[in-house]
Amino acid sequence: MALDLTGKRVLIVGAGGGIGAATARAFADAGARVFAAGRPGPKLDAVASGTGGAAVALDILDDGAIERVFAEAPAFDHVAIAAAATKSGPVSGLPLEAAKASMESKFWGAYRIARAAQVADGGSITFVSGFLSHRPSAGAVLQGAINAAIEALARGLVLERAPVRVNTVSPGLIDTPLWQGMREDDRAAMFARTAERLPARRVGRPEDIAQAILFVATNPFVTGTTVTVDGGGTIA
Repeated sequence: MALDLTGKRVLIVGAGGGIGAATARAFADAGARVFAAGRPGPKLDAVASGTGGAAVALDILDDGAIERVFAEAPAFDHVAIAAAATKSGPVSGLPLEAAKASMESKFWGAYRIARAAQVADGGSITFVSGFLSHRPSAGAVLQGAINAAIEALARGLVLERAPVRVNTVSPGLIDTPLWQGMREDDRAAMFARTAERLPARRVGRPEDIAQAILFVATNPFVTGTTVTVDGGGTIA
């Protein structure tokens, strides 16, 4: 049976990014009214226009802005948070201020949204973490710690926010604009190496994660769950 979300209001935070944009399209394709939230600009406007929704200027570091968004709008049926800016590097080499800024963005950004979000009973909040919470990397210890904290936050919020459902989707390596800062040949080589190692024999696409977010958001018996979408990377 096709999923029909006609009449449902969905807020996608970080809709200007690869995963956020794909998630906005997935909800729109199911008939939802999509509110694409994030930094104002052409990317956000394009997502809002392409989904027939509305663009919402929202800075995940701004408590007041977040509270105003939820105070001025009716309750949403689903909220998904895919916004973050984090730095990579070993703990010994990453400046402390950069580490704090990463935590401020990804963890506290998600926390702020969850704290203020007005969600209809039976609706959902979905976080995006990352498989480094379960498969640590020596060069990305901070990201693993932040992702684990987000997953723990979600589990606790399940009890606090019930009957609103709270879940996390944990991606592996995904081909998004995040990697466009690399030289094209270096990026292609990294993806090829990863694909060879993964049981799925390819890296992920934003649409893979969007499908998982749509699933946990709309299945009424799924809450307190972390869905790992990593092509088998956690066990490979």
